[in-house]
Amino acid sequence: MRLTGLATLIALVSAPAMAETPLAVEIVTAKAVPDERVYSLTGEIRARDELAVAFPQGGRIAEVLVDAGATVAPGAVLARLDAVQQEQALRAAEAGLSTARADHRQASENLDRQEALLDRGATTRIARESAEDALRIAEGALAQAEAVLDRAKKALADTEIVAPGDATVTSRMAEAGQVVGAAQPVLELALGTGFDAVFDVPEGMMTLGPPPERVTLNAIDRPEVTFTGRITEVSPVVDARTGTVSVTVGVEDPPETLSYGDPVRGSVTLSGPAHVILPYTVITALADSPAVWQVDPATMAVSLKPVSVERYETGTVVLADGIADGAMIVGRGAQLLYPGRVVRAVEAGQ
Repeated sequence: MRLTGLATLIALVSAPAMAETPLAVEIVTAKAVPDERVYSLTGEIRARDELAVAFPQGGRIAEVLVDAGATVAPGAVLARLDAVQQEQALRAAEAGLSTARADHRQASENLDRQEALLDRGATTRIARESAEDALRIAEGALAQAEAVLDRAKKALADTEIVAPGDATVTSRMAEAGQVVGAAQPVLELALGTGFDAVFDVPEGMMTLGPPPERVTLNAIDRPEVTFTGRITEVSPVVDARTGTVSVTVGVEDPPETLSYGDPVRGSVTLSGPAHVILPYTVITALADSPAVWQVDPATMAVSLKPVSVERYETGTVVLADGIADGAMIVGRGAQLLYPGRVVRAVEAGQ
């Protein structure tokens, strides 16, 4: 009996000493929050309405009168071709028209004279009809001379590029002395005052959901300048070289300092259903899936819970399912755990 009592006493005395000390770990409370993601890309400001202007005929450029960035008014001459041949053709056409007019006037007077003589019986009807035929021929020659003159004037006018309206020169693609062909672009104009921001969006981003209604824009060199835009066009073709899709954003409230070619940053916020977002330190693994250590608030014992990861972000993990809102999850210190291990919470960084 003495030996039995002694053993019991030793067991009672040593039991607290043999009990496992709770492991100090960081405990994070899971909380489902709206899934909002902000995406930013860099684009370029371009003209909403662009026009490439060219000469309707080929030739050697005599002068280009504007540079990129210049603002021009309607009717302003922007560039000229060497027009020596056209000027000579115009002078020849003017001389031909003067001759045709003189011949027409002479034929008309001759017909009047023949009709007067015929009334007095001083000439024959054949002579009168011959004078009428000569007038008809003179009329045809006059009409032809006028048409030749019109063509010569148009050919001379085609040696100049004229601004079709208020515009800004965005690109100069030819220089004086250069020989250009018909319809070869010489200048690029921005018509009106509208601005577009054009972005090359990675193809994968186009699958994230419908595009947002508004895009927030910031000038790269002036981040404090903020304005907005609306997506107006999405290219149906993926660029095979870059794997991107061209997206055009119409600027709605451009600042006064905005100009063509300025780099801008476009930002959009995409919202989705609420997800549990936890620090990356909570993630461990089972044999076939990611997992986290969940704490039983009654006993403070841990157990492994498989989870499904929606995506990984910098410093955090967004869970698709597996953890309920309000669950207690072990953060730092999870590498020392095993199922049933009792833990206690400490402040982060301790």
